[in-house]
Amino acid sequence: MTATDVTATAEATRQGAPGLPPREPRSEFGRRHKPELSAGQKQALRLARTLVWPAIVVAILVTQIPFLVTIYYSFQNWNLMRPGSRGFAGFDNYITVFTGGAFLQSLSATVVITGSSIVLSVLFGLGIALLLNRTFVGQGLARTLVITPFLMMPAAAALIWKWSMLDANVGMVNWGLSVLGVDPVQWNTDFPALTVIMVLTWQYTPFMMLILLAGLQSQSKETLEAASVDGAGPIRSFLYMTLPHLRQYIELAVLLGGIMLLQVFDPIAIMTRGTGGTKTLSYLLYERAFVGLEIGEAAAYGVITVLLTIIVASVALRLLFKIFSTEGAKS
Repeated sequence: MTATDVTATAEATRQGAPGLPPREPRSEFGRRHKPELSAGQKQALRLARTLVWPAIVVAILVTQIPFLVTIYYSFQNWNLMRPGSRGFAGFDNYITVFTGGAFLQSLSATVVITGSSIVLSVLFGLGIALLLNRTFVGQGLARTLVITPFLMMPAAAALIWKWSMLDANVGMVNWGLSVLGVDPVQWNTDFPALTVIMVLTWQYTPFMMLILLAGLQSQSKETLEAASVDGAGPIRSFLYMTLPHLRQYIELAVLLGGIMLLQVFDPIAIMTRGTGGTKTLSYLLYERAFVGLEIGEAAAYGVITVLLTIIVASVALRLLFKIFSTEGAKS
């Protein structure tokens, strides 16, 4: 049977097969013919589109106008201590941002704190998700308790860690170290960046765990059982079957977690006040707006932060997709 015969047979089967919808009519150029609508159907379609427009307009106003206003302010010479000197500044605020020296330091602190917190949160979240994916007594209670840190307010979490956990005199961590014979550690002043990373990892690990646990529960049990029957051990099954299956879930967790962690402000303001390499872009923006009262310069920092967030998210997604595609090809 030639290829033409196969195609003709398939087409005849397709047209005559019971239960399948008939093929849509096409023009001589292969384009689909739009179904003819009656006057009442056209009027109903126009009404439906008209009803959608208010929601679209509100969504545009809510999401885009604040950003457009921020861009406008970034081109203004506006200091709250000198309200009479406000005027158009051109790109002076952006030049100040890139030549002032504070931007690169804050960018470096943002990358270190955000990147470390994401990596640690994903690793711990994956480990906890693997444990919670097993059936045991009290599974529901354990899941509820594990996600509690993510439900806590960021300011409350920062206060708990600053005073109840890491305080040099009454903190539980230093009490545990004293039992082991280790001298108390001034965590907030001696290791400020590590302190912030610890708090963020503790709070965002449940978020990563929830996404990865959803990925684990969507994996086919029959496939894992078949791999086990064929002699694949737990480690090989995890590396070559479970991990590639979790690719899109890890991508989603990294993307959403990265966006949220780039906006983190409370732990830094409460625990370190931007000292010791913890002055991220969000804290620097706050400092320029509400301490320096330079609204135009702070707006320029805000615009640059949004653009960097978009760039980092795009590059991270492409890199992750490339890594997992390579691993999938190897497997």
